[in-house]
Amino acid sequence: MKRGKIGMRFWGGALIGAVNGLLGGGGGMLAVPLLRAGGLSPRRAHATAISVILPASAVSGLVYLFGGLAPFYVLVPVALGVVMGGIVGAKLLNTLPVRAVDLLFGALMLLAGWRMLV
Repeated sequence: MKRGKIGMRFWGGALIGAVNGLLGGGGGMLAVPLLRAGGLSPRRAHATAISVILPASAVSGLVYLFGGLAPFYVLVPVALGVVMGGIVGAKLLNTLPVRAVDLLFGALMLLAGWRMLV
C-alpha cells in the first residue's frame, strides 16, 4: 500500500475518532463518506465504519464512565440494546439492496442534522 494512502487513512481515522469522542457519536456518519471516497463499496464502507467505530466508542465510553459522565445504570441496558441492534443491522446490511442502505443512511443523516438545528 502506498505511503500516502496509509497517511490519509490514519488522519481520516483520527478525525473520525475525535468527532466520535467529542460528540458522543457521529464518527460513523463521517466514516462512511470518507471510506466511500477512498474507493470502498457501499457495503464495505458501512461495515468498515462500524468496525472502526466500535473501539473508538469503547474507549470514549470508558473515559466518560470513569469521568462520571455516563451513569452505569444507564450504560448497561443501552449497551445491551446496542449489541442486539448491531446484530440485526449487520444482518440487514447483507440483505438490503445497496440503494436502500444509502437512502436510509442519508435520511438518518438529514434527520439527525435537523434535530440538532431545531
